Amino acid sequence: MRDIVYFDLETQRTANDAGGWDKKAEMGMSVGVTYSTRLGEYRIYPEARVKDLVEQLMRADLVVGFNVISFDYEVLMGYTAYDLPHLCSTLDMLVEVEKKLGHRLSLDAVATASLGVGKTADGLDAIRWWREGKLRDIAEYCCFDVKCTKLVHEFGAAKKQLFYNDRFQQRRSVAVEW
Repeated sequence: MRDIVYFDLETQRTANDAGGWDKKAEMGMSVGVTYSTRLGEYRIYPEARVKDLVEQLMRADLVVGFNVISFDYEVLMGYTAYDLPHLCSTLDMLVEVEKKLGHRLSLDAVATASLGVGKTADGLDAIRWWREGKLRDIAEYCCFDVKCTKLVHEFGAAKKQLFYNDRFQQRRSVAVEW
C-alpha cells in the first residue's frame, strides 16, 4: 500500500522573532503532525521527537502539505542536514495552485470554499499557545490543519479542481492535477 503522509507543523517563534523570513530554520518547531494513509493514524511530534518526524517524512511515498516546501521543510532543516525538498517526494498544494493562478492562496481560503469548513485558529495563535505552555492546544490545532490538508487533497483528486473566494468574495475554481 502506498503511504501518503499529510504534514503540517507549528513554530515557536514568528519570522520577526527569528530575524526575518529568510531565517525559517531559526523559528523552531513547537509541534509537528502527520497523518499516514498506510498506518491510518495521526502522529504528534513535539520538538524533542523532530528526528522521528523527519524519518517518517523521508520514508513516505508522498508527502502532501500546503506551503510545505518553502515553509515547513525550511523550519525542519534547522534540525537536520537533510535537504528535505529534494529527498522527499512532495506534493505542495500551494505551489500547484500558485502555478495555475499566479498568486498564493491560504489553506483556509481553499478549505472554506471547497469544503465549507475553515481553520480553527492561525499560526500566531499557536505561537501564543507555545509561549503559554499550551502544547495540547497546538497539537489539536495542528491535527485539524492536517485533516483540512487531507480533505482538500482528496477533494482536488476527486473533482480535479479546488474552489476559493477571490478578493471580491466571488467563488472561483482552479483546476488541479493530482
